[in-house]
Amino acid sequence: MSEAPNDPNKHAVALKYDQKTAPKVVAKGYGDLAQELIDIAKENDVFVHQDKELSQFLKTLDLGQEIPKELYIVIAELIAFTFVIQGKFPEKWKNIHNRVDIKG
Repeated sequence: MSEAPNDPNKHAVALKYDQKTAPKVVAKGYGDLAQELIDIAKENDVFVHQDKELSQFLKTLDLGQEIPKELYIVIAELIAFTFVIQGKFPEKWKNIHNRVDIKG
């Protein structure tokens, strides 16, 4: 995503992950529509990640298209991060490095 709020070159790409298949592109927008997608996501507590290179690649995908295997690790890390910041952990997860405060 571009930085300027009213930038006509701004773009946004929304992914959906159903935990059954690879994440899919479910929405894309440019300019004002991109900002509207971002605003709606934030209003609904949907994680918004800004990464110019990742976004540039994702915008080349078609609506409904799954992310390619080359992006599985980076997208999995982003999804895992969103779970952690929401306080969600797998059932048998162990904090082996003691880097996450799961009490607070």
